[in-house]
Amino acid sequence: MAGRAPRGRPAAPRRGSAAPRFAIVAARFNERITKRLVDGAAGAFASHGVPASRVDVYWVPGSFELPQAAEHLARTRRYAAIVCVGVVIRGQTPHFEHVAREAASGIQRVALGTGVPATFGVVTALSEEQAWDRAGGEAGNRGEEAAEAAVEMAEFVARVAERGQTP
Repeated sequence: MAGRAPRGRPAAPRRGSAAPRFAIVAARFNERITKRLVDGAAGAFASHGVPASRVDVYWVPGSFELPQAAEHLARTRRYAAIVCVGVVIRGQTPHFEHVAREAASGIQRVALGTGVPATFGVVTALSEEQAWDRAGGEAGNRGEEAAEAAVEMAEFVARVAERGQTP
């Protein structure tokens, strides 16, 4: 079984109007499980001092649509980072592999193509039980982990832009 993602360094969030905005893009397919990922992401942002008013949540049909939505949001330049969450559960056909692969590569292309961090909080599981376990069970919450990565990457990008270097 895969473990939890490593914890990043806590960032000191900016306050007020200078506080960064974040977006969560969530796939409605397997919505009950995805809702737990959204809750985990929102909780991670709150633990970093990001007010709920600075986090926008958008729902799309499925995980395959996450990259397109994330790219539209990234191009607005409104968000310091975008968290993509969804659930893809293996079925009887190869559909699972296609959706999971394209979601992952599409989200990566958004980040590389726009410069806005887009993080991968998509659960790819062999069963519904595994998916629940990765949405707040013993294996952690992939939404929370993706939001942690988003905060850390937003800070990284801001440091590079402000100083032209990393610490």
